[in-house]
Amino acid sequence: MGSIENPAAAAAAAGQPEYDVLVIGCGLSGIYTLYRMQQLGLKVKALDEASGEGGTWHWNRYPGCRFDSESVSYGFSFSQEVLDEWNWTETFAAQPETLKYAQFLTEKFDLRKYMQFRTRIVSAHWQQDTRSWLLTDGQGHTYTSRFLITAMGIVSAPTLPLIPGIDQFAGPAFHPSRWPADGTQQLVGKRVGIIGTGATGIQIIQTIVQPEFQLQTLTVFQRSPNWSAPLHNEAISAEKMSQIKQSQYPEIFDRCSRSHSGFIHIADQRPTLSIPAPERHAIWEELYSQPGFGKWLGNFADINTSREANAAYSAWIADKIRSRVHDPRTAEKLIPKNHGLGTKRLPLETKYFEAYNDPRVRLVDVGSGSDEAIERITEKGVVLKNGEEIELDVLIYATGFDAVTGPFRKVDFRGVDGITTEEAWRDGLRTYLGLFVKGFPNMCTVLGPHQAFGNIPRSIEFAVGWVADFLQFWREKGLTYVEATEEGVEQWTEHVHECSKGSLVLEVDSWMTGVNTNVPGKNKRSVVRYAGSGPGYRQRCLEVKERGYVDLRLE
Repeated sequence: MGSIENPAAAAAAAGQPEYDVLVIGCGLSGIYTLYRMQQLGLKVKALDEASGEGGTWHWNRYPGCRFDSESVSYGFSFSQEVLDEWNWTETFAAQPETLKYAQFLTEKFDLRKYMQFRTRIVSAHWQQDTRSWLLTDGQGHTYTSRFLITAMGIVSAPTLPLIPGIDQFAGPAFHPSRWPADGTQQLVGKRVGIIGTGATGIQIIQTIVQPEFQLQTLTVFQRSPNWSAPLHNEAISAEKMSQIKQSQYPEIFDRCSRSHSGFIHIADQRPTLSIPAPERHAIWEELYSQPGFGKWLGNFADINTSREANAAYSAWIADKIRSRVHDPRTAEKLIPKNHGLGTKRLPLETKYFEAYNDPRVRLVDVGSGSDEAIERITEKGVVLKNGEEIELDVLIYATGFDAVTGPFRKVDFRGVDGITTEEAWRDGLRTYLGLFVKGFPNMCTVLGPHQAFGNIPRSIEFAVGWVADFLQFWREKGLTYVEATEEGVEQWTEHVHECSKGSLVLEVDSWMTGVNTNVPGKNKRSVVRYAGSGPGYRQRCLEVKERGYVDLRLE
């Protein structure tokens, strides 16, 4: 009876873990991990607190939600059948379509039987005596495995602003990643406030200001403006999709593999200021008119490293913003003055700046030092430093996520001798290949710190593939233990820091530098991602594989 009610306990009593591999997360990372694990014939289970698969695309159901990778470059490349069968309908797919894609993959490969939903993992503890992991969920149920793979995503830990009275507001109030099922209906005829103008805020603002949402008013509380540029989305016809399937996918994925960040855009290596201004501006006009990140990642490469080049391009984009916003004072509020374009991840927009030409929309500058800074939230709305109370019916907190490391804060990870991830990273993030953390044996992190982020599925596909190849090696050699070495961690972490030198990104506070002022202890910049090229990252990881993983402690 005990083995039926608690298989983990029964397995532990027998000296064997219940599973070969446990996976935390059923988003795209978890889905592809399950696919590769079952291909290896390993006993695997993925656990997720959501009610279904999809990860980011399950949770973020707010109006206007979509990705900024070209759809045909966002999908996985591992299966020709999937490429042949799946049809994207927009250049940049919206959340419902991307969630359907995740569900399609799950059903296509019969992966749902390996998934367990509504299961919030609260702890993951290393068991030295059995060389296994013990996971516990919020209901007290336990799960054991020989190997643990975290597939928790980069932005899965939402944060709320540290504003007094946040729990006092009487009307509906929510974070976009927890958008209520009837959230859109709650906006009709209402005075809506939104705090935050990052990527999510921009998508929501430009969408709900449209006539069909029937808002009475929209008040935008902006702490700091973000650079943004046109998405230029469009429908993909059946004929065009057929052409992509027949002949274009190989070139698309080849471009992704050669580009710096896994997108289809490849930077121009000529120095920006070596190009005469009229020619340079013509190039920028062409990029500005094209879909996607070309205006950032397909631009001159040195806009990311040269202050002069970045300033020239930022000034050019600033003029574009001024030309789109009728009120000059509002336009200036929307133009960043403390950082250049691309030094934070660039949000892409569709008539976002034109939203501020709508008489129902008010922009409130709540930045540090402003007399319009938010003093507190009340039952009726938001009180500003100057004493004004802005009455609202609905309040949206588009205040981002505890990115990259946040998912590790949500789970009590404990490794050798009870070390926590917080303790392991107290003096700065330290990893090996962005896949291993010293002190946490038999554990790999997909999309963890120090990996090459960019076009996320390209990152997932490589990382999971590398881990799967390692586990095949592990099984063939009869291994029971793997851990990063101190030497390997030192060398890799030093390399990650070296790759970041010269990047203007490191001069700006953002999630890409580990800063989130809504999270205690995250107000200091750090190197959280691999800033070198995607091809360079993959080459280093493959060299470790080719050497037989000798840089790892294997037993």
